[in-house]
Amino acid sequence: MKIIMLGAPGAGKGTQAKKIADKYNIPHISTGDIFRANIKNGTELGIKAKTFMDQGLLVPDELVVDLVVDRVAQDDAKNGYVLDGFPRTIPQAEALDKALAAIGEKVDFAINVEVPDENIVNRMAGRRACLNCGGTYHIVHIPTKVEGICDACGGTLVLREDDKPETVQKRLTVYHEQTQPLIDYYTVKGILVEVDGTKDMSEVFEAIVKVLGE
Repeated sequence: MKIIMLGAPGAGKGTQAKKIADKYNIPHISTGDIFRANIKNGTELGIKAKTFMDQGLLVPDELVVDLVVDRVAQDDAKNGYVLDGFPRTIPQAEALDKALAAIGEKVDFAINVEVPDENIVNRMAGRRACLNCGGTYHIVHIPTKVEGICDACGGTLVLREDDKPETVQKRLTVYHEQTQPLIDYYTVKGILVEVDGTKDMSEVFEAIVKVLGE
């Protein structure tokens, strides 16, 4: 089962991707996590990616495609995977389709988590990330036991630069211009499914599982 998660930044697709991965025992492949790990380790890719992410811009295709294609070719992804944060543009989608076709595979579902822009700005202003382990929380929806402290490692939580309202607005503009066309792309392929992301997280997950055949 090869699944792509679509939706604007902050729509909740990452949370749903993790739940899908846990339920079906397939890897959750998040380009955001890959980039943040590189940024934390100060790699060349991380430094390049950070300059774009801090401005609310998409990381260029050439920095992303080879990394993702290599990841989905690994042994733990043989039974499927959930792609979160990739593809973000039509060229990325085409590159992924070409790479999968070369090994006789294709994407089974593209799930779009639909949430209005104003909801997203409010949501992301409440997100907090751990400086140490990268864990993410929300002051309302996923609060920590101790305010400002990561439950997992005890690290300090911060409002990331790319979660600030002014940056979120830029990210949404970029999303609508560059990523929204993917909805049409996967609709034409007959694999797009839309779910209402404004509902409770558990209700959104139930809707997704129903689509996947349960």
